[in-house]
Amino acid sequence: MRLADFILTNREPILREWEAFARTCAPASGTMDIRALRDHANEMLTVIAADLKTPQDQFAQSEKSKGHTRPSGPARPTAASEHGAGRARSGFTVEQMVAEYRALRASVIRLWTRSVGELVAADVEDLTRFNEAVDQALAESVFRFDQDVEQAKETFLAILGHDLRTPLGAIHTSATFMLDTGELEEPHRTLTARIASSAKRTVGMVGDLLDFTRSRLGGGIPITRAHMSLRKVVHDVVDEVTLAHPGCVIRVEARDDQRGEWDCARITQALGNLVGNAVVHGSDGTTVTVEVQGDDTWATVRVHNRGAPIASEQLDGIFNPMKVGAASGRARVHGPTGSLGLGLYIAERIVAAHDGRIEVESSEARGTTFTVYLPCDRNQAGS
Repeated sequence: MRLADFILTNREPILREWEAFARTCAPASGTMDIRALRDHANEMLTVIAADLKTPQDQFAQSEKSKGHTRPSGPARPTAASEHGAGRARSGFTVEQMVAEYRALRASVIRLWTRSVGELVAADVEDLTRFNEAVDQALAESVFRFDQDVEQAKETFLAILGHDLRTPLGAIHTSATFMLDTGELEEPHRTLTARIASSAKRTVGMVGDLLDFTRSRLGGGIPITRAHMSLRKVVHDVVDEVTLAHPGCVIRVEARDDQRGEWDCARITQALGNLVGNAVVHGSDGTTVTVEVQGDDTWATVRVHNRGAPIASEQLDGIFNPMKVGAASGRARVHGPTGSLGLGLYIAERIVAAHDGRIEVESSEARGTTFTVYLPCDRNQAGS
């Protein structure tokens, strides 16, 4: 009996063995949906059997081995991808799910070879095709499993960040109020000031976390456009950063008052991240320069500092939140000290939401410059 016919004829013993193995994958097996498992496995066996019965030339076999196969007809989740999603929801590890496929492969081969006895050339071809089909199903399951687990993690972080904002805000507001009364004596005033400062910094990190998860989950960073002055925003940002770093020197060069339809709060956030980054990573005693200029099409803001240059191998991934590299100097390339290291990523996402872009240049001779390009006319954003 050919392998495809054997699979279709002996579904039940194959499914029973697979189900028995899945039950051993503790502790996740305690929440396992047996009906869903059997439905997925039954459909996968049908797909594998149909694949074995379909003629396949060398090119098709090569494409399958590279994972280039695509289902025919309207795109819909395969049984294997649904199995991966189900395993992610049930709390299985990816190792346990891969072990399930090993068990399925072993069960089918053991039962079939016991049935047919000595193998002939056609049987060897069937085994090769069967292994290819199982590998294809496994790849689909692992891809969906990983996709769902990552989305679940980011959703959890978004919910956690959202829920943390209220109590942190209450701590910061209460501590600030106590300081404003002027009735605290030392050491209580110093301790309360530390509480207020730490709460404010933590609120900022939670805000970064929410922006990060929002952008990663596909919604992007929301913006509300309104007519605004870029020069005023730059001066406000510089005043705030200077207040936080009283020892630094920041010079603003604003030749023109660039105006446009942008989100004032978000542009302030993006430029604050860039200017703060320049201050943290600039050499002591040097000046950070913030230059505003542009024309009727693009407004530009250049943030320049002197200090250890960013290594060339880090430039390509400078806005990638998952690529954290150590720069020579006092702190990391990504974000100011005490942050989550998301500052540059969020700045880039905010500018991208405005249909703009950020470019970076860094060398020992010229220093480091981040240049923000914002379209003055939304209809000309791509020009």
